[in-house]
Amino acid sequence: MIEVELYRQVADLAVGRTIRRVDAPDPWYLKRGTTVPHVRTALRGRVLVGTRRIGKLLLIDTDGPTVGLRFGMTGRLVVDGRAPIERLQYSSARDNVAWVRFALGFDGTGDLRMVDPRRLGGVELDPDESRLGVDARSVRPAQLRDLLARSRAPVKAWLLEQGRVAGVGNLLADEALWRAGLDPLRPAASLGPAEVRRLHKHLVGTIDELTRRGGSHTGDLQVARVRGAACPRDGAPLERRTIGGRTTYSCPRHQS
Repeated sequence: MIEVELYRQVADLAVGRTIRRVDAPDPWYLKRGTTVPHVRTALRGRVLVGTRRIGKLLLIDTDGPTVGLRFGMTGRLVVDGRAPIERLQYSSARDNVAWVRFALGFDGTGDLRMVDPRRLGGVELDPDESRLGVDARSVRPAQLRDLLARSRAPVKAWLLEQGRVAGVGNLLADEALWRAGLDPLRPAASLGPAEVRRLHKHLVGTIDELTRRGGSHTGDLQVARVRGAACPRDGAPLERRTIGGRTTYSCPRHQS
């Protein structure tokens, strides 16, 4: 969600402009029934009126349909040649025109482009926003407590479930749990009141801090996400596990 918030901010540069060109060279990248003829007809001549974000979903509102952009691990947004993130950890440092999966060209000059080497993102019109839970940056402590209490899933897997709390990715989940001192394998419902408050504090605080730094990959745990590395906080050998289908790093000494 941190990267998507940075993309939302740069997408604001296009608010107020009129769409004159819609490029969709990769039909597979259009999701949930969206087709190339449909997206062109629906968006040409429309004016961008605002941007929003729910979790990892960037929403670009026009005076017609809403455009939903999902970036996966390798998608980036470029507006008028400006990219808030030049390179993602799991992507390439090269720039290739063939990686432009979707673009909007505006009156006069300027455009908005989705660049995605590995095609892990997608574009759709009028996405179903009800499928997403409360945004992780906006969740209140009481909400988090009530949601956690309903699940016996590992807290790491729970955090990654976008229908509960939207926007937490793998790196952000590990960083927040590491800062909060919570074992990612703990059942969600097992967290006591003080632990829930601690998780909320570090989840929101981590989002804010890493947004200022420029991405999820800027966390303090990030430098140690390799086999055999030690915890940056207390020097204990980190534990590497698969939780919720994702590679997970945690400290067995201070995370319990």
